[in-house]
Amino acid sequence: MKYLFIQEHRSRFRVEKMCRVFAIARSGYYAWMRREKSTRQKENEQLLGNIKNVYLLNRQVYGSPRIAAALHAQGIRCGKNRIARLMSRNGIKARTVKRYRITTKSKHRFPVAPNIVDREFTARAADRLWVSDITYIGTREGWLYLAVILDVFSRHVVGWAMSERLYDDLTVDALRQALVRRRPIPGLIFHSDRGSQYASGRFRQWLKSYKIMQSMSGMGNCYDNAMAESFFHTLKTELTQFEHYETRAAARQSIFEYIEMFYNRIRRHSALNYKSPLEYERMAMVA
Repeated sequence: MKYLFIQEHRSRFRVEKMCRVFAIARSGYYAWMRREKSTRQKENEQLLGNIKNVYLLNRQVYGSPRIAAALHAQGIRCGKNRIARLMSRNGIKARTVKRYRITTKSKHRFPVAPNIVDREFTARAADRLWVSDITYIGTREGWLYLAVILDVFSRHVVGWAMSERLYDDLTVDALRQALVRRRPIPGLIFHSDRGSQYASGRFRQWLKSYKIMQSMSGMGNCYDNAMAESFFHTLKTELTQFEHYETRAAARQSIFEYIEMFYNRIRRHSALNYKSPLEYERMAMVA
């Protein structure tokens, strides 16, 4: 075990110093190095290569549970604890940032819908409950505002829009995209915070014309729209906090690729039994 530790950390610390700390002879360590690798060592090296491939292909955002799920999907069977140990020993970990705060302008004169959802973020099928929220992305040109709509059943981002202005055009555009893509039947519930972009007459008219029931969070309570806010935390954790956008156009392209090419189609969700939103919906259709 001591020799293995020295081998894994020799790029950071001098071998001579580590041998002295562990009170072992350098000759013993180098003799151990010359021995033929065990079957377990060879398997670990191959598994580590597979782990690195999955890690890099998935934007360096996967921890051991998601990497394990991805490897299992490839037919590579191995325990999550073994994967976690190999990742820890080799400094492989998911990128994270501190949770951030979202601010909403809910002081307006528009009508406020009741909180129908009441923190029950569950749905038995697709297009029964949508949640939505708005966040902002910093660029050197100024803020870029992003509105998203998620299907609670699958976490699928069914609609989204971006704008440099924070008006109801933003939420209407996101809703219009979701309606064209999904064509929901009457009875769908649309839940959001109390922001003026969701309470405006134009936005409410769009919901009414498609027989969609509107639900709004309580005043100043972030937990009432937790799923939508969780998506933005994921977006910032996995993408925008590590980017420095020169232009709004660059941010638009980056966010488009993240949502449409990675999040909806590839990213594995623990709440979906480590399936992507698209895969989860397809499996539900044939079940």
